[in-house]
Amino acid sequence: MSEALREAVSATQENFRLNPSDARASFHTSSTLREGLRSDIKVRDHQLVVDEPPQLGGTDAGPNPIELVLAALGACQEITYKAYGTALGIEVRGVSVELDGEIDLRGFFGVDDDVRAGFDAIKGRVVIDSDASAADLEHLKRVVDAHCPVLDMLSTPVPVVLELAGK
Repeated sequence: MSEALREAVSATQENFRLNPSDARASFHTSSTLREGLRSDIKVRDHQLVVDEPPQLGGTDAGPNPIELVLAALGACQEITYKAYGTALGIEVRGVSVELDGEIDLRGFFGVDDDVRAGFDAIKGRVVIDSDASAADLEHLKRVVDAHCPVLDMLSTPVPVVLELAGK
């Protein structure tokens, strides 16, 4: 598996070097608020349920959106560690991520306009199962943090345009 992954990453990198236009990709999701605060989300052929916990007015039918942000960051870090570890010849037998996001809900609930609506901070811990040296793992961390798409999106503002369309 690791050799196949290494070859796939290497071939993809080479293709993108030779054909930069092949590297452009678009992703799409759709979501619909069903009842209460529950949203049904479609991502390719996958269905997700998003809801708020009861203390925030939901029925806890699924994780809430900010929990999904943390989940997306954790999964993206894991995938990026495995892909780059494989590409760099650093054995990564396993990787797991635990994340905590701190938020002041006064921002979301409009109680204080000086309080941001999103996370104040995200802190986490990456645990790697590897026999690599500390220096190799630090190098891998720098590479991963430089190339993890979700970390990039959370660390650097992304232009977002949302149009309102009535029915």
